[in-house]
Amino acid sequence: MNVGFISLGCSKNLIDTEITIGKFKEHKFNIVNDETKADIIVINTCGFIDSAKEEAINTILEMAEYKEKRCRYLVVMGCLVQRYYDELIKLLPEVDLWIKLDEYDILWDKIDDLVKRDIVEKSKTKKITKISEIPPMPMFSQEEYLDRTVTTGENFAYSKIGEGCSNRCTYCAIPYIRGPFVSRKKEDILEEAKGLAKKGIKELIVIAQDTTKYGLDIYGKNSLANLLEEISKIDGIKWIRFLYSYPEGITDELIDLVATNPKIAKYFDIPIQHISDTVLKRMNRKTSKQQIIELISKIRNKIPNVTLRTSLMVGFPGETKEEFNELLEFVKTAKFDKLGVFKYSKEDGTPAARMEGQIHGNTKTSRYNKIMKEQQEISKENLEKKIGKTYEVLIEDISFDNKYYVGRTIENVPDIDGLVYIKNDDKLKEKDLINKFVNCKILDVNSYDLIGEII
Repeated sequence: MNVGFISLGCSKNLIDTEITIGKFKEHKFNIVNDETKADIIVINTCGFIDSAKEEAINTILEMAEYKEKRCRYLVVMGCLVQRYYDELIKLLPEVDLWIKLDEYDILWDKIDDLVKRDIVEKSKTKKITKISEIPPMPMFSQEEYLDRTVTTGENFAYSKIGEGCSNRCTYCAIPYIRGPFVSRKKEDILEEAKGLAKKGIKELIVIAQDTTKYGLDIYGKNSLANLLEEISKIDGIKWIRFLYSYPEGITDELIDLVATNPKIAKYFDIPIQHISDTVLKRMNRKTSKQQIIELISKIRNKIPNVTLRTSLMVGFPGETKEEFNELLEFVKTAKFDKLGVFKYSKEDGTPAARMEGQIHGNTKTSRYNKIMKEQQEISKENLEKKIGKTYEVLIEDISFDNKYYVGRTIENVPDIDGLVYIKNDDKLKEKDLINKFVNCKILDVNSYDLIGEII
């Protein structure tokens, strides 16, 4: 039977999809990239914010239309299912099988029942509403991680080093969906990384909901720096980066490692969310404005060529005009290289959803636009400092009109950050540069991308 997959949401969710693809391959199913040719369609959903939930529902309804043609079974898994299982089974009878996160350990039994006997075993799991009662999610086995099918191409792959989150920010539903943070064993992660290197993967992107919490639960201490150092010893892995590092967990040891290890990207992704102390307190964040400012200063002093990325939230309940202006002024002075902004989304069951002072949607949009407009200028200003400099670039694609090679420097996260465009002139016409590293001199920039030539 042909199986088609759709993976929604974050890169952590993508790894779950890749593992599931591996399991289908192991059981001799044929994987297709065209839903019109699929006997089974599997959708891995996100349930983080309203826009993600809407996308998931729309995707399910769209794929359900293929059941009138070729598709025999529609399977839906992931965060949305974990969070809204009882409502979904009533709302969408078109779906043949719902798989929650806490059923991943019996995922294949449920698929087997569906395909071989047309029996859908409904979950009898107790519905949990209090965060203190939510158990750790059962993780995929090491064997399943090793057998996963990497879908991100030849150059990079993600490595998920932990599951869940224990930070309990008042706006976030992740702990309710995926439970508390649980680390994977270091030896398992290293074995996976070695296997990816043997497959030709050049860049390993280490991810978790908060990578700085790695090791606290199983080793009794923050072990991210040690893990990254061990990964850097693996032959074949040229670039290593870690994403989603909360400010309170960034240690001097980690900063020093990034400063001195040539394989590890001099790149920190620090989701600070806000800068106003009063807002940070309502968010149940663990750092203050002064601590954030001091951390940024420390990182830049130790690593002058560092790339800093952050995520911010506007329109959090009770956010006053003065608190927003404080955030806007901080953006102007901090001059982050990369910056993303989220408009607060009221999530069921979270403390913030019950707070007074919910902000009107138009106000959120206005505040979002003001920060993004400011950041666009900052980004261009930062990029212009790179003109005339030479960078190592990994070429990953060519433009549809064949006029430009498209690549990334180590300063750019795939699918998130900007790109490098290299004119495909006469001297390059006969060369096959895809998936190769080249030295590139930067000639010009736009708001988020670089334009260069090979030297």
